[in-house]
Amino acid sequence: MKPLRVKDIRNLLKGELISGSETWSVNHAIYYNRHDLTKRNSLMFVSRSDDVNWNEINNKGPSLVISDKPLSELKNALSDTTVIKVKSLVQSYWKFMDNYRSLFQIPVVAITGTCGKTTTKEMIKHILSKDWNVHASISSKNEPRQSFPYLMGINGKTNAAVFELGLGNTGNIKHQCMIYQPTIGIITNIGVHHLDGCGNLEGYINAKSEIVDGIKKDGTLILNADDTNTKKVSLHSFKGKVIYFGESSKADFRASNIQFTENGMNFQINFMKKEYTAFIPGYGEHQVYNALAAIAAVNEMGMDIKEAISRLKTYKNMSRHLEFSSGKGGSTIIDDTWTNNPTSVEAALKVLDSIGVGKNVILILGDIKRLGNFEKKYHAEIGSLVAKRNIHTLITIGSKAEEIARKAMEEGSKADVHMFKDTKGVMEVLQPKLDNQAVLLIKGPMSSRSMIEFANKLKENS
Repeated sequence: MKPLRVKDIRNLLKGELISGSETWSVNHAIYYNRHDLTKRNSLMFVSRSDDVNWNEINNKGPSLVISDKPLSELKNALSDTTVIKVKSLVQSYWKFMDNYRSLFQIPVVAITGTCGKTTTKEMIKHILSKDWNVHASISSKNEPRQSFPYLMGINGKTNAAVFELGLGNTGNIKHQCMIYQPTIGIITNIGVHHLDGCGNLEGYINAKSEIVDGIKKDGTLILNADDTNTKKVSLHSFKGKVIYFGESSKADFRASNIQFTENGMNFQINFMKKEYTAFIPGYGEHQVYNALAAIAAVNEMGMDIKEAISRLKTYKNMSRHLEFSSGKGGSTIIDDTWTNNPTSVEAALKVLDSIGVGKNVILILGDIKRLGNFEKKYHAEIGSLVAKRNIHTLITIGSKAEEIARKAMEEGSKADVHMFKDTKGVMEVLQPKLDNQAVLLIKGPMSSRSMIEFANKLKENS
């Protein structure tokens, strides 16, 4: 955070100094009881309903409390705590964030999509970090309550910021964009997810579409030219620049000649009538799309495309994102336990189509969460996708995933099918099948600690 004088904060918020000194500077900011108070020189917004531990606050002093609590409560502050009373905490909170964001005229990228958000964010960060100080959201920790601390992580040394936008319910992306005020927005794709919070697919698409109005004036929107649901996003209100990526002729950054190669993907990029040869570590056509979005973003920030492509060659693929490992009996294990939704399952199956040719293909699929009233429909659709493929063994884990197995068998899958409630007993089925001809893909939700641990056991080459 860029240090701010307490007196300047009081003047900005038109607050009343109740107690303490205002001659010092704030170096951190939190919303009390939403974020942990761990550092000195912290500002905290304290709501009327908050139970306040004045000793805790004072022990981290000097501390600054901004609140609209009654004066009688605020006078309980101790000696190393400065208190400013404001008329409306909510208005002060938003005014403070808006003012802080206005201090920085830097590129701010906001990324949403059903799949590929974290990878695209990490690619952009990797490309830029050689020359720039890049501030980014951590891993896939993208829930809205993280947005305020992430914004405060921008400081005077920051050259660019890249944030993932989490979506659990309608309004989440709008809320985050109000905080970040992105100059560049990316929609990687729109599949099916979080239907419990958005009602149905149309509601989910509308929730993702909130990014369109969230981009700053004269900003840039980067979209997947080939994604069916992204085409349903209305751009009528958008006055900025739109850049498309994909394989179709509509794409500004167009990929062609996509090929699986050792440890990743080779492909050509066509942009402005020029052709570039590229490589991205990590398998799958979806990985190429992530790379295209990242290259489009950094090019919009002024980076040469050849330089961006060169830097992507050294990108380190994220763990548990279709991560290849040697496993028991000399088998190949593909760990994709990072996230689980119909779009990412289909992408993983496409990778298996290429990698599994001539191999003994084993597929382990877990429950897909947050599908609301559409659980059976989408699990069944995955069963249909499995039935069309040359899968030798299908194992489902969890009560919801049983629908995958039932549909696959109903549609004539020749796989040896097993259904389990949990991971107990799965290894006994697998043990005789794991040899140097076996390729095993395990895919489950990141909330399933047991599936993650089971994937790790499979990688033990013994």
